[in-house]
Amino acid sequence: MSGLRAETFPEAAVRDRARTGTAAAFPPLADYGHALFGAAVSGAGSGSGSAGSASGVSASGMVSDELDAARLVPPVFVPERLEKLIDLAREPLHGDVDLTTSVGGFASALPVYLSAFGSTQVASADLGVAASAQAGALGVPVVVGENVVPVNGYGRLADGGGRSLLARIRAYADAVPDGLGGVVVQQSTEDADAEVWNLVYSDPSARPLLESGRLGFELKVGQGAKPGLGGMTVVDAADTRRLSEQFALEPVFDPATGRVLRCASPGTFTEEILRQQVRLMRNNFPRARVWVKLPPGRDVAAAAAIAWAAGADAVTVDGAEGGSGWAPAAFLAGVGLPLAECLRRIGPPDGCLLVSGRVWEGLRAVKCLAAGAGAVGLGRAALIAVDEDPRAGLVRLVECLALELRMLISALGKYRVSALSPDDLWSPTGWAVPARDRLGAVR
Repeated sequence: MSGLRAETFPEAAVRDRARTGTAAAFPPLADYGHALFGAAVSGAGSGSGSAGSASGVSASGMVSDELDAARLVPPVFVPERLEKLIDLAREPLHGDVDLTTSVGGFASALPVYLSAFGSTQVASADLGVAASAQAGALGVPVVVGENVVPVNGYGRLADGGGRSLLARIRAYADAVPDGLGGVVVQQSTEDADAEVWNLVYSDPSARPLLESGRLGFELKVGQGAKPGLGGMTVVDAADTRRLSEQFALEPVFDPATGRVLRCASPGTFTEEILRQQVRLMRNNFPRARVWVKLPPGRDVAAAAAIAWAAGADAVTVDGAEGGSGWAPAAFLAGVGLPLAECLRRIGPPDGCLLVSGRVWEGLRAVKCLAAGAGAVGLGRAALIAVDEDPRAGLVRLVECLALELRMLISALGKYRVSALSPDDLWSPTGWAVPARDRLGAVR
């Protein structure tokens, strides 16, 4: 069939599937553990995976979205600058912008948090621990992602070694300044079986975090890279035997590789299940902050409203651009709402809204903040920065972002993050917020 041609058909993708079967639904296996996934890619299922690299960690190709097309629009008249001038007795400069804010109930030096890094290989080597240490030094909250305990173990806070959950907490706690930051431990279905929250909450070594109000738990309802699916990683033969009772294992790759796909459950949620789960978290862990992680689903506004009404301290939302883990290429290319649409549907939030999705610099961050977010999450960008320099790469990335934040917010005539509003944002399509019913669903 070598002479058969189809000029307008994805011939290469079809041939790839014909050669490799089920493995072709995923990015190249050789990239696993060396590449970050989650941004939109062209040619779903083509196995094209990622483009570009940074010291062994590459980021998926970026595509333009509505946030990219939107512009910040400074006003002519700046009454808040006049107030600042009177307060300072001089003309304000961008360095006078105050970036400290509350992020999901935690005091933070910046409107930034470190998004969840789960058990994906690239995040569970030294990068996860190094990222936690640098986030602590920056004084911003960090989320420890799902399935770390089932895959890498719980560990002991006292030893601080290895790739365990508590190794990340220890690295963060050792670096964070007093009064700033917080650690949020995410729990998925498999984590619930391991009773991760109970382990952390009752651990004497975690007591300083509790007593200083810097411990939180995040209920994972979904994620940006693969909404509707649970976590996925590729494991070798040794891990296959160890994890077979906790996860579904599928031989989608050539048996000669000795590697299989490990699939976690996405979990089952209804309005009442979500409501009751948040209430249980508040009752069972009264001294911990409660966060809820939502996927970019079509009813994201309704889900956020229910979580806030039930008492969640924060709702985090990944746009479809978010996520850095292993996922089928079809999901990366065409499943889930873009971050801009999530922000539009949620509109003015009823509580603290935290968002992520291809955020790495100040302009996109300020656009998200103006559209209603209380802070932005760094995921793929953070891992790339830590991979570039495990000691200071993330610190330098965030310092650059902070400078941009101050300049952009100052240009808008404002000097506090909370002063940003949709009036500061212009979009070619308009940034109209759709009408919603009493549960927050778009009408």
